[in-house]
Amino acid sequence: MDSLRSPRSPDRIENPAPMPELPTNTVATPGPGPDRKAVLAASAPWLGALLNVLPGLGAGYLYQRRWRAWWITTVLSSGWFLLGALLQSNPAEIDPSSRLVGLVGLLLLAAVSAVEAFLAARRARME
Repeated sequence: MDSLRSPRSPDRIENPAPMPELPTNTVATPGPGPDRKAVLAASAPWLGALLNVLPGLGAGYLYQRRWRAWWITTVLSSGWFLLGALLQSNPAEIDPSSRLVGLVGLLLLAAVSAVEAFLAARRARME
């Protein structure tokens, strides 16, 4: 069986190439990440708008990594809920039109934030 093996068989490695030595005193530091405009330009405008249609969540702003816009939307929608809860202190006398006002307000916030997220992403792509 040994006679069938050639002297250069894969089992035998003669004189392997030396591995280059890496410097041990260097520390890898991460480079600067992408800037805000690059992240916004890379996002799909339609997806940012669609995710903002969910009233009060501002998920499109999270997708676009626009934290200030997300916080503003969150504060506005939370304030709208809080205002509705304070105005309806007596649940027995709830007017159906007041529920409609609350729903319309949240849908308006969703529509405005969706359009704004779409336009911001499109504007960033154009630049």
